[in-house]
Amino acid sequence: MGSYRITEVEPGILLLELIRPHRRNALSSNAVAELHREVDRIGGDPEIRVVILTGEGSSFCSGADIKADPSDSNDTDGTAIGTLFGSASSDLVRSLAAQELMASLFEKIHRLRQPVIAAINGHAHGGGFALALASDIRIASQSASFGAVFIKHGISACDMGTSYFLPRLVGASRSAELLLTGRVFDAMEAREMGLVVDVVDHSDLLDRALSTARLITENSPLAVWMTKETMWQTLDAPSLRGALDIENRTQIMCTTSGDVLNAFHAFSEGRKPTWSAL
Repeated sequence: MGSYRITEVEPGILLLELIRPHRRNALSSNAVAELHREVDRIGGDPEIRVVILTGEGSSFCSGADIKADPSDSNDTDGTAIGTLFGSASSDLVRSLAAQELMASLFEKIHRLRQPVIAAINGHAHGGGFALALASDIRIASQSASFGAVFIKHGISACDMGTSYFLPRLVGASRSAELLLTGRVFDAMEAREMGLVVDVVDHSDLLDRALSTARLITENSPLAVWMTKETMWQTLDAPSLRGALDIENRTQIMCTTSGDVLNAFHAFSEGRKPTWSAL
C-alpha cells in the first residue's frame, strides 16, 4: 500500500512502517482506511506474534494530514464510518466521521491481541503522539520528540485517546502539565517520566525493538495474548476484587491449553517448551 510497508523481519515478528516521509508520516483519511484493513488482517493471523510500529525518515508520525486534498479521502468505504464521507451533507458530520475513523484505528491497534512495540524514530506529535501512547511498549531513538500539540491549534489536547492513556502512563499531574501546555519534549525526558522504556541511537532502534519482540515470542502465544488483554483490563478495574476476578478466570482458561504441562516437562528436561498454536 502507498501509506505503509509490511515486512516479516523474523518468523512471527512483523514490522509495520508508515511510509509518507514527505508528509512526516502524517495520516490522510485514505492512509487511515488502509491501516484499518491491515490491522484487521494482522489481528486475524495467528502466525503473527508481535508488531513493531515505526515510521520512515525523520518522523514517527505527525498525526492527521491537515494538508490532504480531496483525493486523499476517496478510499474510506472499507469502513462503516467511511461511508459518511460521501453521503453526509454537513461539514460537522464529515469532520466527526474523519475523527472517528482515526481514533478508532488507534483503539483497534491498542486492542490487537499481539503486543505492539512503537519504535519511535523521530517526531511523535499530535495524532502521532496518540499513536505512540496506544502501543504497548515504546522505545525511542535519541532524535525522537513528543507533544500533545492539539491545544496549540485551538482545540482540546484530549484527543484520540491521549486523555485516557497519558495519565495512566505518567500520572495525572504530569499529564495535566503536558496536555495544558502542549509543549514538545525530547526522548530523554520521555524516559525519565516512564513514557518510553529505553532511548537508543537511531541506528540501533529497530534492533532494540527486535530484541524485545524476540523475548515476547519465546512465551506461549495464548499467555502473551491473555497477559496483554488482562493487564489493560485490570488497569480499568474498579477494585482489587474486580482485577482478581479477571486474573483468576484468565489463569484457569490458560491452564486448559496444555502449555503449563508442556512448560513443566520442558523445565525438567532442560529444554525450551513447545507452545500450543492459537
